[in-house]
Amino acid sequence: MNHHHQSQQTIQINRRLVTTGVTLMAAGVLVASAGVAVAASAVFTAGRRMIRDMDVPPSQQAAMKWRQAKEASRAGMQAWHSASDAQNGAHAR
Repeated sequence: MNHHHQSQQTIQINRRLVTTGVTLMAAGVLVASAGVAVAASAVFTAGRRMIRDMDVPPSQQAAMKWRQAKEASRAGMQAWHSASDAQNGAHAR
């Protein structure tokens, strides 16, 4: 007696439904891609328009901020040195 009898079962897939599903997914990807392209174009165009309408271009603003940061750093160092020198002078007395 063979107790290891295995029944062979096969999966039956409705190919028409699978084909319809794949087709719908492909159409969805195309529609989504078109939506992304339209939205990206709108954002890009608005950004370019905003930059074009600025009084001071971003590159000049960045240069000004960099100069301000360097000047503030230099002023801070000078103040720190002055305070340090004043403390050292007071301790030397």
